[in-house]
Amino acid sequence: MKRKIDRAWIFPIVVLLLGWWHRLDVQKGVEECGDRWLMTGYFVLLAAVVCIVLYLGYLLLGALPLERVYVFTGLLLGLFFMFVLPPLTAPDEISHYVSAYRLSSSMLAQRDTDRYGRVLLRPEDAWVEDLESVFRYQADEDGILQVTEESRKDSVRLGEVLDEDMYRILKELGFNGQYMPERLKLLHEAPVASTYPPVVTTPLAYMPQAVGIAAGRLLGLGTMPLLYLGRLFNLLFFVAMTWLAMRRLPFGKEVLFAVALLPMTLHLSASFSYDVMIMGGMFLFTAVCLDLAYRAERVHVRDVLLLALLMAAVGPCKMIYAVMMGLCLLIPVCKFGGWRKWALAAAAVFGAWAVAMVLVNSQVVASYATETESYVQWAGEPGYTLNQLIHQRILLMRMFYQTILWQAQQWHFTMIGAYLGNLDEVLDVPYLVVCAFTLGLLGLAFKKPGETIQISIRQRVWIFLVCAGCVAAAMLSMLIAWTPLSSKVISGVQGRYFLPFLPVFLLALKNDMVVLTKDRNRSILYLMCCMDGYVLLRLFSIVSMRL
Repeated sequence: MKRKIDRAWIFPIVVLLLGWWHRLDVQKGVEECGDRWLMTGYFVLLAAVVCIVLYLGYLLLGALPLERVYVFTGLLLGLFFMFVLPPLTAPDEISHYVSAYRLSSSMLAQRDTDRYGRVLLRPEDAWVEDLESVFRYQADEDGILQVTEESRKDSVRLGEVLDEDMYRILKELGFNGQYMPERLKLLHEAPVASTYPPVVTTPLAYMPQAVGIAAGRLLGLGTMPLLYLGRLFNLLFFVAMTWLAMRRLPFGKEVLFAVALLPMTLHLSASFSYDVMIMGGMFLFTAVCLDLAYRAERVHVRDVLLLALLMAAVGPCKMIYAVMMGLCLLIPVCKFGGWRKWALAAAAVFGAWAVAMVLVNSQVVASYATETESYVQWAGEPGYTLNQLIHQRILLMRMFYQTILWQAQQWHFTMIGAYLGNLDEVLDVPYLVVCAFTLGLLGLAFKKPGETIQISIRQRVWIFLVCAGCVAAAMLSMLIAWTPLSSKVISGVQGRYFLPFLPVFLLALKNDMVVLTKDRNRSILYLMCCMDGYVLLRLFSIVSMRL
């Protein structure tokens, strides 16, 4: 063990050297903009990253159980990603923030929307949608300030582009400052209607974020503390769910640990995104299914209720993960006590999902099933309908085939986290680092000396079919909702959609043909932590140069 810890010093030394190199990028940005505090901030980040990497190495290469080590790792790295990639920079985060804000108003017994369904914001929070002060307001019949349609065109919101200006805003605001306080006086303390619509989904998807926002509002805090509290509570929820999943997993804990260490996973976990609910819920759902299939002696009622609750919570967020219910078929019927109890359990899980879908997404499902014409608003063109695709199966197969051929690399990159922020290609993770993360996942998934494979060949095939079904469902949904007729490939499918079922896919790769010579699981996890530290330093340097 001592020898292993001694060798581990190499990783933080490499991180330190690479961080020292990237200080030149920060220095270049400072010379252009004159903000010397960026250099101070970078050195603080560099020192903190090296210290955290050393601490995580001590934990990982020690004797602590993996699930306990993960709690420290997930929280520490998540907090660093939260601050290096500030609020509202994650994919669609502004819409998730508005949705959580709406739920926080309901928690506080305050009016959450106006008569038109727009979310109501405190006047001191309205600036996040209008950094350039171009909005013009008119009071409606209820005294609520509405943004005029003409003034929306040239508005810039917080986090729309992550550049040096955003870091400057955060520094100037400090802990509880007010952005352009003179504008607040013009609003006369009247509630302001948001220009962003809330996401139509189950309120459970925004419960952690809303609790954080509600706590900030009760304490009378400003906008930035509200944003960070919402993100923090979402991060805590994700770490707790992943920890529960890791405890429940009968094997492959290190694989789930590694998926939680991917840059994209860390970025999403420390944001307002409802992907936190999806990933956490599906991680735990997978763990319970595998535990019941390979370790537990029998299935209890509480297990069925947990599976039903998880599927009801995640289902309305993204319908594509309903396919994950297929993992329940890995559980032997004898563990239920016979076919009758098995059927009742299956009906409970499927029924919970179906009821949640009817309550939340019935209108969306009905429109997809019955519409004869479609219009893709972002492209300004007609789109595909489900009825059309059913009658043109060759077209559907061609679109699937071409998309897989042309988009597979993009899916891989965006799953690992090559492009962070709102899929911003400037905020990139180097290709070699993406490859290293990928090799790390495979190294953790493959069989080690003396390890017993518990998943049979037939079960592995079924798991691959379930994962393929999730991919196909994602492609079909985006083909109908997001792809114009003129496109040769399906638009809108992102690699982050694959993260919820990535752990079980990796676990199914274990076989007797590829066997590693040594067990280096903890060393691989430590290397991934070090790469996350490097990613943080690189991102800060890129933002500092982006003027």
